[in-house]
Amino acid sequence: MPELAVLLLLPLAGAVTFAFLGASARAPEANAAFSGFTALAAVVLAIRVLADGPQLAMRDLFHVDAFSVFLVALTALVGFTTSLFSRPYMRNEVVAGRVGPTALRLYHAMYQLFVGTMLLALTTNNIGILWVAMETATLTTVLLVSLYRTPASVRAAWKYFILCGVGIAQALFGTILLYLAAERVLGGGGTALLWTQLEGVKDQLEPSVVTIAFVFLLVGYGTKAGLVPLHNWLPDAHAEGPTPITAVLSGLLLNVALYAIARSKVLADGALGTPLAGNLMMGFGLLTVVVAAFMTLRQTDVKRLFGYSSVKHMGLITFAFGMGGAAATFAGLLHMTVHSLTKSAIFFAVGHATQKAGTQVIDEIRGLVHTSPAVGWGLMLGGIAILGMPPFGVFAAEFLLLTTAMSAQPWAALVLLVALAVSFGGILWRVQAMVFGAPNLKPLLHRPAILPVFVHLGLTLLLGFYLPPFLAAWYREAARLIG
Repeated sequence: MPELAVLLLLPLAGAVTFAFLGASARAPEANAAFSGFTALAAVVLAIRVLADGPQLAMRDLFHVDAFSVFLVALTALVGFTTSLFSRPYMRNEVVAGRVGPTALRLYHAMYQLFVGTMLLALTTNNIGILWVAMETATLTTVLLVSLYRTPASVRAAWKYFILCGVGIAQALFGTILLYLAAERVLGGGGTALLWTQLEGVKDQLEPSVVTIAFVFLLVGYGTKAGLVPLHNWLPDAHAEGPTPITAVLSGLLLNVALYAIARSKVLADGALGTPLAGNLMMGFGLLTVVVAAFMTLRQTDVKRLFGYSSVKHMGLITFAFGMGGAAATFAGLLHMTVHSLTKSAIFFAVGHATQKAGTQVIDEIRGLVHTSPAVGWGLMLGGIAILGMPPFGVFAAEFLLLTTAMSAQPWAALVLLVALAVSFGGILWRVQAMVFGAPNLKPLLHRPAILPVFVHLGLTLLLGFYLPPFLAAWYREAARLIG
């Protein structure tokens, strides 16, 4: 498939190019151009998969179906819009003296490599290559989180490296166990590592081995997804890294980790014939939502505040996938989409707000709507949207999830409602103070990139009012594959 080759090679070419030219005057525009062509390749690939069905390529080493290509398109879109936001943001960081030429080269090269590794993880048919791609994504983002080289950013990067390193090691052990279970059925060689082969024989896999494998995969990739109690790296990494990286961490990387868990659940369900895997996911998801909701009440850093919001939403999506069934899985896929769009828009607005204020402390950011109306309203609308207020798409996803839970798991629905109410209060009163308080901010030398904020919020609003038929059919097919 030429579309797939272009999709995977473009970010790699960008990383190599920016390793030498990443500090040039036009590097931000070139970064956006690479990301734009990658997004175009993702759209072409999605159209082909939706028209012709699942695709295998390169001797079955790559496999793209409705579920994976949905996340490929979302990843490439948010990667492109984030690169547009990154242009003025990083130039303002240069003016402020926080970033030099070497750091700029590293930033642009690792940005492309990070996007490339996520796309590789989503398109590979090999569970071993998936693990390698996730580990590479970890290493690239460690370098990006520590970009400023301040003591706080280095500590955050080190915590991220250690915790996610431990998690990814457990995912490797789970992958090995899954291979051992498949080898007894499929024989030795690479075929026992392929998702398509594993799904064909999932009911023949040894249940005890698959159970242990799934636990390790859930814990391992759950660390990357920010599930409690494995989430401690996420708020620190969100707070200390450059805001464009915060946006793609929150909006994209967490989705890819959940993708690996969801694929693993399909195998576990087939091998065990019991809801054990789903129950574990619901348990972790519910715990994550509750802890993250109450942690938002304690935050004084705006990026940490929305970092815990990301933890909460990953818990909701994990709960939805764990509950299973057509409606809950559909709600989880919709939630993935609107969360990625809304949370990246919020971080775009937060990035400009913190640059204007010169701080990330919530109490020191006031009057955004007076000094920069577009940034202020972007943050206010984004805050309302991510809290699940109608008519935004997050409301539609959460409403579908909660109504499904009320019939299938009524006790859990009550817990979710309480946690969502706590999170609502914890975030809303802080956001409105930053937006409508007495102004105390200075102008920026480079004009903020506001268009990506309102494009994302506009898409989220559209999905709250109207779900296009092709997108609904896309979600239904993806839900059929994993739900």
